[in-house]
Amino acid sequence: MVIFEGIIFELPPQQVKVDRASRKMKCILKISLLHVLLCSVTQTLGIKIQSNPEVNIEGLVQTELNKTVSLTCLSEGAEAEKQLVWLRNGALVQLMEGNIYGSSSLCVTPVTHEDNAATFTCQLKGDASVNASVTLDVKYAPMLSGMRELTVEEEAGFVLQCDVRANPPVSVSWQRNGTLLDLSTGGFTVTNDGLMTQLTVNRVDRSVHQGTYQCETVSPIYGTSSKSFQVIVTDKTLKFPLMPMVAGIVVVLCTSLLAIVSRWKKIVKCCK
Repeated sequence: MVIFEGIIFELPPQQVKVDRASRKMKCILKISLLHVLLCSVTQTLGIKIQSNPEVNIEGLVQTELNKTVSLTCLSEGAEAEKQLVWLRNGALVQLMEGNIYGSSSLCVTPVTHEDNAATFTCQLKGDASVNASVTLDVKYAPMLSGMRELTVEEEAGFVLQCDVRANPPVSVSWQRNGTLLDLSTGGFTVTNDGLMTQLTVNRVDRSVHQGTYQCETVSPIYGTSSKSFQVIVTDKTLKFPLMPMVAGIVVVLCTSLLAIVSRWKKIVKCCK
């Protein structure tokens, strides 16, 4: 029985069987075609990268400064004997002759700041469409420690700097004598571009600016780091303009010399 636009049609049993068989055949053909496509994709993607440490669920290789990362590129199936090449951020990596066919290994040691977010790609030579890639995620804390002493004259200016490069990024704060700086008073200016934080004072007042400053960072992984600065404010020294003084002395000497020359005869007569 078939219902079409409210009208009921009776179909012979033979017709019903044919329609069912036709639908079954179409379903089998679709499944077979899907299987062929999946097999084709698997064969095309004939390269994989194994890493130590392993790739995480986000597709990143997590490591730390001064550690070692080992990468091994493996080609499979029809690509097993073809030549492999490595790229770092798109730039070709030089490999030894025996490290290019079938499988190829790469070692990153020691891991540095510059390796963070670097992408390593292994691909077939002559066919860049067959490739695999991994990206490094280098974790590190800011390099902050120690004490620096700074002497500055009153009414002069000073700049304090801290390197706050970190992964993951850190929160930054400035303190003076253990108290969080109030940037709305005191003539303080703080900047932070994610790499360097800077505290600037353009005109020093001893009562306001002398003391111990601390740049402090807080990392969700590595905790708290800090660097201290001891700022000592001295009295303002009087500075005389050297060049005008020299010019004045020269003028006086020249004038005196001319006066002596012009009166030389009278001076000689008086001496006789």
